[in-house]
Amino acid sequence: MKKELNLDAELKVGPSGSFIVDVDGTPVVKKESVAFPTEQEIVAAVSKVVGGPQAGS
Repeated sequence: MKKELNLDAELKVGPSGSFIVDVDGTPVVKKESVAFPTEQEIVAAVSKVVGGPQAGS
């Protein structure tokens, strides 16, 4: 997040197998299958919310 959007990220431990990315308490990406979201998917989802440079991609 720092490199792509100049944002700081915080890792919080959750239940085993869970993966949720939230912005200001609002989930924007969740692990919805066996596979984890890609780095590009995470950056794009966060960018949409914060209006970063990846928002139009």
